[in-house]
Amino acid sequence: MGKFTFRKFSKADQRVLATWAAACAERVLPLFEATRPKDARPRAAIAACREWVRTGVFSMAVIRKESLGAHAAARSVKAKDTACFAARAAGQAVATAHVTQHAYGAALYALKAIAAADPANAEANAAKERNWQSRRLPTKMRDEIMSRIVVVKDRRGVRIKIDKGAGF
Repeated sequence: MGKFTFRKFSKADQRVLATWAAACAERVLPLFEATRPKDARPRAAIAACREWVRTGVFSMAVIRKESLGAHAAARSVKAKDTACFAARAAGQAVATAHVTQHAYGAALYALKAIAAADPANAEANAAKERNWQSRRLPTKMRDEIMSRIVVVKDRRGVRIKIDKGAGF
């Protein structure tokens, strides 16, 4: 239907969203570490994200290594498992240094981890976590960011997705 365009975020916005993405991932990190306590790759990805925010020094080699490491850690556990989603949240968080929209992925996978951790209460727990995520965003960004992170309950259960419609 037309040209797909990314919303342009300022460098300051990108740092804010990277900080937020790291916080989202860090909240679910214990769900990965409970399964793989000796695998530090997701934690290292979050640390690299925070280091980039703190220093502003960008190294694609470092960002790629840490993101791919966290995603490899995710593959080391059962797919679509709580631990898998938690590790993916960390991989997406650090990738925010490269492309701002990865922040959405960190929040998405954190929500998926929360929902998978307690399927019987997935909808309520995801709503609570989504509310926490929303409150951590600056007011000027909140509606735009959170309107794209969608939690849906249907006959198949709770699904969490990103609306990549116009302006994403």
